[in-house]
Amino acid sequence: MKAKKLKFVVGITVVIGAILYLAVSGFQDGKAYYQTVSELKAQGASAKNWFVRVAGDVVPGTIVRREEGVVTFDIAYDGEILSIKYVGKGPLPDTLVDRAQAVAEGHLQPDGTFEATAIQAKCTSKYEAEYEKGLSRNKT
Repeated sequence: MKAKKLKFVVGITVVIGAILYLAVSGFQDGKAYYQTVSELKAQGASAKNWFVRVAGDVVPGTIVRREEGVVTFDIAYDGEILSIKYVGKGPLPDTLVDRAQAVAEGHLQPDGTFEATAIQAKCTSKYEAEYEKGLSRNKT
């Protein structure tokens, strides 16, 4: 009887431990600190230890689609430029175009490039143009 209880307690302990581990590691991956390009570069070598989100505008003419879904492009913010290498599994947003605002999630690499596992983008010029059209229609 004691052997059955011991097996049950060990089994429950393993299951609870696995659940706690997954919860903590998922929480750690999910809490990415949001930074601009200049803030990320100002951190220097210490930034390489953290999962971060970095934002900037896509530099025109830098989006290059490479092998196996790898996409590289540059983002800029306040005159600072950061090279992004997207290695995620999901498709990139259609709004990732020249001059779009982009947020990349990932890690800064030792060579100074940013390896992203997720990208979010919005094309502000498209929405601003539509907004301006709407304003001009309402004025007449």
